[in-house]
Amino acid sequence: MLKSNAPLRALREHPDLEQLKRQAKELLEAYRASSPEAIAEVTANHPRYAYKPPFPLTIMVNPVIEPLDDETAQINEGCLSVPDLRGTVARYVNVRVRHLDRHGKEQESIRRGLTAGTFQHELDHLDGILFLDRVQDPKTFTTWEQFNRFHREDFLARAREIVTRTGS
Repeated sequence: MLKSNAPLRALREHPDLEQLKRQAKELLEAYRASSPEAIAEVTANHPRYAYKPPFPLTIMVNPVIEPLDDETAQINEGCLSVPDLRGTVARYVNVRVRHLDRHGKEQESIRRGLTAGTFQHELDHLDGILFLDRVQDPKTFTTWEQFNRFHREDFLARAREIVTRTGS
């Protein structure tokens, strides 16, 4: 995801658009040139995140997320920016995502379930927010070892229910 200070509607004419297009192209080239091990760390098919439905690599410029309703789900999240730590975060279950694609064309999609949570998590990074900033109950913080030992099965059951109900 790339972010400019220009609002979504104005970005098409914004002078940074060409620079953002170049950055997007460079990101794609770097991603494709990465070793398989590096790619595995950031894909939805990572063994640690097997419960997450896969979605294709997507470049978004100035993404904006809008909740479609008040429904939230408690999602136990981790992040490569905070290794070996997890915590429970409330995320909207149904969101609209608006953004420009890497060609400057406006895009809009509806994301549901765990995928909606992933989009919210990633967009938070653009605003300097980590999942741990969103954890409301610090008692939910665990290491990966504690999560796997005491919480994994319960979370996987909730994740399966979310995916079954929302389709993602």
